[in-house]
Amino acid sequence: MSIDHYPGVDGTLTVPVIDSRSSFICRTYLTLAMAGLAFTYIEFTLFQSGLAEPIAATLLSVNWLFVLGGFIIVGWLATHVAHSLESRLAQYLALGVYVVAESIIFVPLLFMANSVAPGVISSAAQVTLLGFGGLTVVAVVTRHDFSFLNGILMWGFVLALIAIVVAVLLPFELGTWFSVAMIALAGAAILYDTSNILHHYSEDQHVGAALELFASVALMFWYVIRFSMEQDG
Repeated sequence: MSIDHYPGVDGTLTVPVIDSRSSFICRTYLTLAMAGLAFTYIEFTLFQSGLAEPIAATLLSVNWLFVLGGFIIVGWLATHVAHSLESRLAQYLALGVYVVAESIIFVPLLFMANSVAPGVISSAAQVTLLGFGGLTVVAVVTRHDFSFLNGILMWGFVLALIAIVVAVLLPFELGTWFSVAMIALAGAAILYDTSNILHHYSEDQHVGAALELFASVALMFWYVIRFSMEQDG
């Protein structure tokens, strides 16, 4: 990342101009912030309007594999659109659909957390933001390329998905250690996504980059809430 300088009007001053890579990074994190605010607004609206309870009851009454499968399909389609289509409107629409899907799938967890452990949600949000901030600083300061995490993340998510499917079918509780492992996996995903933003994404992919990073932060938030509830329980 570099900053170029150009002669000023009087020939003596220089005007710093941020390069295109810096501009791309700024757009990515601005889009991520917009997605986070949209997620927060949707959740606040659902709970304030009273819609959260029937949504939670409906999702909890359905086999969780169907909900999980639908969510994975929506996530895959949204990611594909955000990364492959040239239309900026289509990319933002894909991100919006993904944020709405995340908001809905979070409702049962947030409803239970709000009912049995008041205060857990805000504490989990703070921990998630601190974790995200710390991992971002590590990636930015070290400038290390964490692309080697790709294979680890792929197999980690496959094993996690298998564990969730088995837990739903048998059924049994995955427990605290699974939540800890998923928080660590989410942290690795944040490092990987941040590294890609710094080194690998092309400069017209800020929407897709923001979507990937939003998904990783949401995953960490989910399992920090679960871990906190398990500790309170």
